[in-house]
Amino acid sequence: MVSGRIPSLYKIIFFAWLAGLCSQVLAQEVYAPTPAADLSKLKTGHPRILLLKGEEKRILDQVQKHPQWRAVHEAILHECDTILGLAPLTREMTGKRLLGAQECLRRVFQLSYAYRTTRNPAYLNRAENEMLSVARFSDWNPSHFLDTAEMTMAVAIGYDWLYHDLPAATKDTLRLALVEKGIRISFDSKYNRFVTSEHNWNQVCNSGMVFGALAIAEDEPELAQNIINRALQSVPKVMNASYKPDGAYPEGYAYWEYGTSFNVLLISALEKALGEDYGLSAMPGFLKTAAFILNITGPINEVHNWGDCGEKLAGFSPASFWFASKTGDNSVLFQQTQFMNTRKAPGQVTNRLLPAALIWGTQLDISRIKKPEKKVWIGQGTNPVGFMRTSWTNRNAIFIGFKAGTPDMSHGQMDVGSFVLDAYGERWAMDFGSQDYYSLERRGVRVFGHTQDAQRWQIFRYNNLVHNTLTINGQHQRVDGYAKIDNWSESSSRMSVISDISTVYRGQLQSAKRGISIIDNREVVIRDEVKAPDRNTTLRWTLLTPAHVKVLDKKTVELTQNGKTMYLIFDSELPISIKTWPTTPPKDYDAPNPGTALVGFEANIPAGTEQYFNTFFSKNRTGFPPIGKLDSWNGK
Repeated sequence: MVSGRIPSLYKIIFFAWLAGLCSQVLAQEVYAPTPAADLSKLKTGHPRILLLKGEEKRILDQVQKHPQWRAVHEAILHECDTILGLAPLTREMTGKRLLGAQECLRRVFQLSYAYRTTRNPAYLNRAENEMLSVARFSDWNPSHFLDTAEMTMAVAIGYDWLYHDLPAATKDTLRLALVEKGIRISFDSKYNRFVTSEHNWNQVCNSGMVFGALAIAEDEPELAQNIINRALQSVPKVMNASYKPDGAYPEGYAYWEYGTSFNVLLISALEKALGEDYGLSAMPGFLKTAAFILNITGPINEVHNWGDCGEKLAGFSPASFWFASKTGDNSVLFQQTQFMNTRKAPGQVTNRLLPAALIWGTQLDISRIKKPEKKVWIGQGTNPVGFMRTSWTNRNAIFIGFKAGTPDMSHGQMDVGSFVLDAYGERWAMDFGSQDYYSLERRGVRVFGHTQDAQRWQIFRYNNLVHNTLTINGQHQRVDGYAKIDNWSESSSRMSVISDISTVYRGQLQSAKRGISIIDNREVVIRDEVKAPDRNTTLRWTLLTPAHVKVLDKKTVELTQNGKTMYLIFDSELPISIKTWPTTPPKDYDAPNPGTALVGFEANIPAGTEQYFNTFFSKNRTGFPPIGKLDSWNGK
């Protein structure tokens, strides 16, 4: 009997070994572990983080040469003069978040920059007082480790950049705070879940810790080595999940700006202090991601703000200048330089990373920024998206941002198949974005669940009923569904994006496909093709808009705003019923939504039948070309 069991046991062991080997091979295909950092290459002395001694001269030369950089530089100095009159930060909490963490980074980074470029002792003294104030905090709020990371980065920059002009006692205090309130506590398992995460926390927290480690490396070499090596093993996890294959960042615009900016800060700091980035910038899709942030912005400078992106107005992005410098493609700065030319620089000082734009951007000739060539951009990956536009230079151009992907991810919402639409200088199809987290958390709402029955999906702004997509029988989209961009066309006469979104309606529909096309640079059509299950089904088609809504007849809706008119025209063989729905919050914890409207239609689909629905956005009410089946649309 024993001899009869041995072969089976060997088989079990063999197949287990084989499975483990395969998983290792697959893991290596996902991302290769980075080599350990060599601290023998560390730049001796200070400053060593981001901007070495004497490199201020290059910045000041460019400030004198280019009025755009001069405006940014002078705005920082003016803001620092304002900071001189403010009280140092105190330890105040808003819910679970440390109120001043981001403000500390903003103040210290800008004050340190101002001192290095002017040698005005007032900026040095104010930065010193700011850092000593936060060093006296009881802690840097490790339970919300983003706060700890930003505080650590702030003090690390000030400590490193001002090192030779700070009193010895101040340096001792700051170094102790960096080690005890920042770096060491990051090894506590209660607080360091960011090490294995695949979202922006990984990027921000690792970056903050590495800045701290680089600042005090000569005093704590073993600790610094451990922090840097941990980051080199940890950060590829989030970079692999966030940028492969095309650079589409799955958490959306606002979290791209957060996570990617800190990722770039990490790489830039390693390159300056150690002479290399250990392969991080070569991660799949990473250098392509500047095109994502370029294309996500429409002609009226509003972004496609899907997911938990609270802001829809595009902003100044220092990280874009690093990408342009790294890749040699300055077209990714097309909108950034427009911001610099058309917006007053003082408005940029709220960006706590603003000095980094001067560090990276003054290496470029911003007087020669070329216009992007492509008008269609597709990003696959964890949360695929597609962007189309009729012009890069005309404010009245048509712009569409289309969202596929899944609700089941960090900051995800039930918005698969949703879109935004700009035309004639206005946004006609919009997205609410997020609601302030604290406004929900203080009411006891669990904001971040991802199961199908999570309380998150009861938040008004977060489910499919208020997104520009389909709802079946009043049900929520399936959290575990996923849709990619299946087909697209870059034809100037018929740009289009198509996605099979069936899996997010599993159990509700047999199939569902959505295509969006810009026809002859004039009008837009959304085509939905669905097949009902073996029971009658009610389909709801929804548009969220800031426009005034007027139903004209059984197939036509008039949208008006700011003296402009757009028609919404429905076309289907199946009878439809045009409807409007309130955007008034149904629960007391929901945020108000003034100036918005929901309009669309409902249709009863007979069991087992296939149906199509065409929806036109146009300045005209008639004269539309025939719209064929999605399978007939030319693509790729």
